[in-house]
Amino acid sequence: MPTMIKKDLRKFMKELKLHYDDVWHVPSSEYLKNPDFVVVDPKTGKKMKVSFVSLDDGEVVSVVYDDLS
Repeated sequence: MPTMIKKDLRKFMKELKLHYDDVWHVPSSEYLKNPDFVVVDPKTGKKMKVSFVSLDDGEVVSVVYDDLS
């Protein structure tokens, strides 16, 4: 089960884009079948799956996400 983070989705996305150059909305990504974590907005209840895409050596090259609800 992925880690659950309770945070405003807009603020979370803004912070994520500050730290990573490639942040992509890719609903059909294979990486989202088992996400690294799920962000839940405590006010609206909306959820978002997030996964880090990394190379074989562990270097993170991008982040993919998709809305659950």
